[in-house]
Amino acid sequence: MAAQGSGLIARIVVTPRRDVLDPQGAAVQGALASLGFEEVSRVRIGRFMEVELHTDDRVVAEQRVHKMCEQLLANPVVEDFSFELTTRGTGA
Repeated sequence: MAAQGSGLIARIVVTPRRDVLDPQGAAVQGALASLGFEEVSRVRIGRFMEVELHTDDRVVAEQRVHKMCEQLLANPVVEDFSFELTTRGTGA
């Protein structure tokens, strides 16, 4: 087990693939336009996850988070994902 305060945090964003219809995003885009935000040309609605990892090894963490996304957190057929790793206690 890692010491208190050590480890990494993965911030993961999952969104529909560009070629996949996003009705929720289209609805939000329409609502924004009706509120006067005509400059908005596209909205994609996705999910944000924060995962705490008990490792300081960035290479291992990157590999593990990528695998988590492929196997569970995102559906690679219809979704894209991206993530960033930060040291616990830094960044907001």
